[in-house]
Amino acid sequence: MTSTHESTAARDTRTGVAGGLFRASVALHTVVAFGQPVFAGVFLTGDIDGLELHARGADVVFALGLAQAVAGVVLSVRTRWWWPASASLLLVVAESVQYMAGMDGALWLHLPLGVAVIAALVVLFAVVWTRPLPGRVRSDG
Repeated sequence: MTSTHESTAARDTRTGVAGGLFRASVALHTVVAFGQPVFAGVFLTGDIDGLELHARGADVVFALGLAQAVAGVVLSVRTRWWWPASASLLLVVAESVQYMAGMDGALWLHLPLGVAVIAALVVLFAVVWTRPLPGRVRSDG
């Protein structure tokens, strides 16, 4: 008989429902965010409609960021891992600043922040798909 001392909590190593929802929200958020540079590129080629697509895409990306943050908070509460909520909330803050910079025409901030948001989403995507996200911490009771 093997004994472990995990401070009266055992972690299930399978991905739970909350983890699955967080994975799905991160995946969707990442895929849709990749459309933003495409829409900006359409505008830069001279098609004025590309700017409208980019603006509407920003609304969708921001909404998906909020949904991801909610899923991250739920996962964090259930697993007592605070990185899903922290990472998601930081992304929402970065996307908010980027959104405002874009609306203000501050491209010196909008463009590099967009690159940073995409990079952060790619890293988060890799993290959530390469490790189990257990459904909850269970008591040994």
